[in-house]
Amino acid sequence: MRPILNVENLTAGYTKTTAVIKDISFTVGEGELVGLIGANGAGKSTLIKALQGLVTGTQGRVVLPEQYAYIPEAPALYEELTMWEHMELVAMSRGLDRREFVRKADKLLKQFQMEQVKHHFPGGFSKGMRQKIMIICAILARPPLYLIDEPFNGLDALSIKELLELLEQEKQRGASMLLSTHVLETAQRICDRFIILDKGEIIIAGTLLELQNIARCAEEDLFAIFLQLTRGKNG
Repeated sequence: MRPILNVENLTAGYTKTTAVIKDISFTVGEGELVGLIGANGAGKSTLIKALQGLVTGTQGRVVLPEQYAYIPEAPALYEELTMWEHMELVAMSRGLDRREFVRKADKLLKQFQMEQVKHHFPGGFSKGMRQKIMIICAILARPPLYLIDEPFNGLDALSIKELLELLEQEKQRGASMLLSTHVLETAQRICDRFIILDKGEIIIAGTLLELQNIARCAEEDLFAIFLQLTRGKNG
């Protein structure tokens, strides 16, 4: 499987003396969805930011496509732009045909029940609505790689269902994804492989079957495996 994201010996931190991410190496293959799993403070968000050069004190090698989409845990929007203008900005930056853009945009707005507010400013939106804007803009771009940090926070059940269907469609298209999430039941259902992160280090990585074999807990779910491996790591 051709790697779309290649990370070698990545170390990163917010100060020169404190490393949050410690000598991490992994790949994400073409059309592969890799789940990034870890407790609060494990370094998941820092890792995703470091891959993009957004963290100071970063060392190591990261190779990723020139075009990729980043869906952060905390939606980052321009308060002076309407939702539709955010979408137009993405379309312009990626050189999307206007007619094709409008068609895709209208379809995504309908899927996420946002048609009525597409010309509204995001200042008064809930976190879930703001998250939907980030998701819609990312899907519009149709990049070869998605970096996704806790996308389910703030979304209702129907929106989560729509997002999962869209991610599966993008995966079938050949897009690759690194997905950080606390929702282990969903991760087990949709991810091809898993990276378990603890205190800024990869403690284990592999498919569910490989994790079961390593943890010696056949037929256990991802949550049980995660608890066993992290408790053993910590003590």
